[in-house]
Amino acid sequence: MSSPPAFSSVRISGCWALGPDAGSSAESLDRLYPTVGSTKPPRKRTTSQCKSEPPLLRTSKRTIYTAGRPPWYNEHGTQSKEAFVIGLGGGSASGKTTVATMIIEALDVPWVVLLSMDSFYKVLTKQQQEQAASNDFNFDHPDAFDFDLIIATLKKLKQGKSVKIPIYDFTTHSRKKEWKTLYGANVIIFEGIMAFADKELLKLLDLKIFVDTDSDIRLVRRLRRDISERGRDIEGVIKQYNKFVKPAFDQYIQPTMRLADIVVPRGSGNTVAIDLIVQHVHSQLEERKLRWDMAALASAHQCHPLPQTLSVLKSTPQVRGMHTIIRNKETSRDEFIFYSKRLMRLLIEHALSLLPFQSCTVQTPQGHDYEGRTYSGKQITGVSILRAGETMEPALRAVCKDVRIGTILIQTNCNTGEPELHYLRLPKDISEDHVILMDCTVSTGAAAMMAVRVLLDHDVPEDKIFLLSLLMAEMGVHSVAYAFPRVKIITTAVDKKVNDLFRIIPGIGNFGDRYFGTDAPPDWSDDEDALST
Repeated sequence: MSSPPAFSSVRISGCWALGPDAGSSAESLDRLYPTVGSTKPPRKRTTSQCKSEPPLLRTSKRTIYTAGRPPWYNEHGTQSKEAFVIGLGGGSASGKTTVATMIIEALDVPWVVLLSMDSFYKVLTKQQQEQAASNDFNFDHPDAFDFDLIIATLKKLKQGKSVKIPIYDFTTHSRKKEWKTLYGANVIIFEGIMAFADKELLKLLDLKIFVDTDSDIRLVRRLRRDISERGRDIEGVIKQYNKFVKPAFDQYIQPTMRLADIVVPRGSGNTVAIDLIVQHVHSQLEERKLRWDMAALASAHQCHPLPQTLSVLKSTPQVRGMHTIIRNKETSRDEFIFYSKRLMRLLIEHALSLLPFQSCTVQTPQGHDYEGRTYSGKQITGVSILRAGETMEPALRAVCKDVRIGTILIQTNCNTGEPELHYLRLPKDISEDHVILMDCTVSTGAAAMMAVRVLLDHDVPEDKIFLLSLLMAEMGVHSVAYAFPRVKIITTAVDKKVNDLFRIIPGIGNFGDRYFGTDAPPDWSDDEDALST
């Protein structure tokens, strides 16, 4: 079969693989398509509420959430590899979302994010709202999309950051007040009719795929979708198709086929092409894979002095006595819980004394002024590393009224020994808070480093993070301080050694199992029992 006219392409097993000359024209363009008509005023941002959702893709058969996310950063705490971005372009109702879903299911890798261009329609003026209600507004023109917001969002997501995605209501032609939060992408699939219609956007795409579907099939799909899902009538859909959709496809969308790395004829029906795409993505992910050397991490900071960011609770006879009780293997579970809670309370109070305070004057009931101090930050938020970290939450709530609490679940991969992020739930607008990160024991620091990296990805300033732990090993202290030198590390005691199984010596045992009364597996690690499968 011959290739599509006017494009430099080679047909390979059911898909068009485009030659190197096909994409060269993009380098000479500022915007692939100039704006048409009068210049619109810049989009006004509105304050919105954030709705956080876990990075799941639910299909008719199953939910894609197969494993935890391995480290996406190096021992310096910085991201070493960006997420792999797949761009899916094609006409309206060509099957882009279906192809994206098939790719995700075939990849079967964790932490894949599907980002739709439909979320980034511009906020319409009152006049444009009226045009949209009568099917007279062109949603298939490049000017209908907020490319600046798309590019900023995709850049941030590719860099491993948390992003807020607007939610567009196609029934009312407007953005909803709430936002959807996306985070933790190893692979990003970005799909939309204008996915290749901007030069800066093209630079962010590692693989460009054009879904080529017959125009009659696309019209039938659009009729079915707009009538059943978006409350439109058949006359309005056909009017909009003939007036805007088809001309826009001919003028703006079909020409971008030459920019694609792969053209997939017949869309989701072309399983051979999808298999080839999946193989290519797998090979790219394997090249980007980061391997941690735990032995090197353990020996990197031997004999170094403890960092200045470390604050250890004063070892008074009372503190020493409580450590004696909870470290004793003969201590009953009831006593272990009781004295652990006492120690947690002291630790929390000590950590709060390190927060920024400012002078203030209040008047006493006797009518005299008192020169005092008050917390100078906006808010305090607690984040516990499950499961042992959550045992510190009551102590924080007891001394911080109405404190917000978030959770992070991190477990160790049995095959690689690396920490993996499985779940997180953080309060909204956490970036403005001082964050108390709670983890009962820290040996290597692997779980703590991952938790800190998550907070940084959610725009929490490094110097506003306080890592609290009842017991830490010197190795864990050095690892966290080396990667994040402005994080404050606060503990009740620091033990010198970690053995070959990464257990703190002399240590405290598996805190979670002793506290909750569960049995520890033979290969448990002290890096919080969340790091024990």
